[in-house]
Amino acid sequence: MITYKNEKTFTAQQLETLYKSVGWFSGNYPQQLVRAMKGSATVFSAWDGERLVGLINVLDDGAMAAYIHCLLVAPDWQGKGIGSELVRRVREKYKDYLYLTLVAEERKNVAFYEKLGFFAEKQAVPMMTMNRDFGVEA
Repeated sequence: MITYKNEKTFTAQQLETLYKSVGWFSGNYPQQLVRAMKGSATVFSAWDGERLVGLINVLDDGAMAAYIHCLLVAPDWQGKGIGSELVRRVREKYKDYLYLTLVAEERKNVAFYEKLGFFAEKQAVPMMTMNRDFGVEA
């Protein structure tokens, strides 16, 4: 049975395991992930007992705009409604904000987010820069 929490306390190992399970490069930086979760405005997580199986974190300005930074669900738990539930909790918390945005990092994820009410802003272009060369291709 999955339980959901609204807290920011994770071990480096829990975060590393979840991030690496979905192939995210940031899993190589578990101590930074711990700090990132503590610095996030909102973090909802999904647990199977003591195992972290899903996580969503949000950055916000406190009034108008919130940004879903990441949504992860362990591969063996995908397709069971965990990601949708995590997004539902975020949408409820930020229902009075003008904007709730995200960047779908893979085209295959676009349909998932559209099903949850998100849409592509045709005039916007997601952009980024990296402060260090982590060996990641642009």
